[in-house]
Amino acid sequence: GMGSIIPSQVDNGSSDACGIATYTLDIETFNCDDIGVNSVVLTVTDVHGNSNTCSATITIEDSILPTIICQDLTVQLDGNGLGEITPLGVDNGSIDNCSIDNYSLDIDTFGCDDIGANTVILTVTDAGGNSESCSSIITVVDSVNPVANCQDITVLLDGSGNATIIGDDINNGSTDACGIASLSVSPNSFDIGDLGDNLVTLTVTDVNGNSTTCTAIVTVTEFLSTESVLTTENVKIYPNPTEESLIISFPRELEVSIHLFDLVGKLIQSQNNVIVS
Repeated sequence: GMGSIIPSQVDNGSSDACGIATYTLDIETFNCDDIGVNSVVLTVTDVHGNSNTCSATITIEDSILPTIICQDLTVQLDGNGLGEITPLGVDNGSIDNCSIDNYSLDIDTFGCDDIGANTVILTVTDAGGNSESCSSIITVVDSVNPVANCQDITVLLDGSGNATIIGDDINNGSTDACGIASLSVSPNSFDIGDLGDNLVTLTVTDVNGNSTTCTAIVTVTEFLSTESVLTTENVKIYPNPTEESLIISFPRELEVSIHLFDLVGKLIQSQNNVIVS
């Protein structure tokens, strides 16, 4: 980042009748701070000590490219499925004879679609406007587990005394930023020996292989007939189960909650604090 001149380069034919003894410059050396236009003064002295001056314009240029060095990085996506890098994070000690004025990347943000290896370009520009580029491999990974949410359900045994559930039956809005690949539940089959409450585990696996679990209670009941049902509040419900209409009769005014399930135990309708008579 240094440059110099001598008086003879600036002199353009100075003369004296008796002869010139010396040529001097007020400035002979320059550095990166002098890039651009500079004014220097040439002093010419003759053999008898007489002197005169003139000025000249010295334009300082830097045409040396930066020395650029890149490094590869691994980026972890956050819970929203986003990740980002900075130019200085990719830079690995780039240098310039003067100074680096700007670092820039062609890509600095990543999402779920970028999982794996990605090529980015780092461009370094020095104070003289010279620029150089290099490439880096950015490996994007997703190691954030899904958010698993479970719900309790009631399952009715069929005519053979068996019932089967799938992950969707107890899933209650599990989420993942990059997407859920599978929902599996264990145990998933029940028989007469499982009447009552059963603890099951839902495993939620995202598209990048991360998984998490939650638990739910599966209440197994026997297959119901179409006979009338008499509850402890003397509320009659019939026919149960039904494919069409369901009649619920109340002996007096009550405040109740009504929950309707299909034959595999999935809640299909719910209404709380209903006053009926």
